[in-house]
Amino acid sequence: MSSAIVFAYHNVGVRCLKVLMAAGVDIRLVVTHKADPNENIWFQSVEQVCVDYDLPHLIAEDVSLPVLQEKAAACTPDFLFSFYYRNMLGADFLAIPAKGAYNMHGSLLPAFRGRAPVNWAVLKGATETGASLHAMEVKPDKGAVVAQVPVPILPDDTAAEVFDKVAVAAELCLHGVLPALLAGKAPHVEQDHTKASYYGRRTPADGAVNWSDNAQTIHNMVRALTHPYPGAFTDTVHGKLFLWRTRVLTQTMNIKPGVMQVDAMHRVVCNPGGGGTLQVLNAQLNGETLDAAALMARFQGSLKLPL
Repeated sequence: MSSAIVFAYHNVGVRCLKVLMAAGVDIRLVVTHKADPNENIWFQSVEQVCVDYDLPHLIAEDVSLPVLQEKAAACTPDFLFSFYYRNMLGADFLAIPAKGAYNMHGSLLPAFRGRAPVNWAVLKGATETGASLHAMEVKPDKGAVVAQVPVPILPDDTAAEVFDKVAVAAELCLHGVLPALLAGKAPHVEQDHTKASYYGRRTPADGAVNWSDNAQTIHNMVRALTHPYPGAFTDTVHGKLFLWRTRVLTQTMNIKPGVMQVDAMHRVVCNPGGGGTLQVLNAQLNGETLDAAALMARFQGSLKLPL
């Protein structure tokens, strides 16, 4: 029986941890995060899985603590797995497992290395992403790929919808290659680093809309940041406007750039400075729903945007 220590969080952590359990892997330690009370917790709990299944586990936010490294080393595992654990593991951890350390990343590597790969893929207008199991190196997301499972990104998919697909892809990815990996026969394909793209951590402040962009770019931003994420927003003279759901209209419309207005079909539409027509399906101004009726009642049918 192969043994492992697992660093895991979020839905991907839950699903992949259960794959290891189903395969009979001896899980000697699970390291996870404590739920942040200031964060919108919309995902499943790795800690709860450990409680439910009597798995040895601990909460660790600082992986540099010597006591954590000592506990991990004392487990003498064959493998180390990282499934959406938020902190980077250094060389000391990667040297612990006898048969290798592996990470599940939420993209088709080498594309979208780094943080928040699903959100970035949607924001950048990608039409496909997926899950990649790869060997861990000190430099993140650069190790040889063991397996990948792709998923489509449809034109109006939100990041949350894509993340649900990626979580399933991660489960399928690990489940499919795990027998070969445990037997020491899994392929290890080096990444083409010339095709790599890297993106960093996002913050709520990064959701500010640039109305000089075109409609498609803004639509991508809205669906990348909508619920359960903090949202795409803009500051107007009337207060903060959040865009939660939009779509790009194919027909050309004679709309003055930088004005959100009610059209003849009683839709809320706007023409950003970069071109195209954006229909606003769900928005809030100062926390209140902004629909066609509200726009007509409060602003005579139009609201100026900061170009």
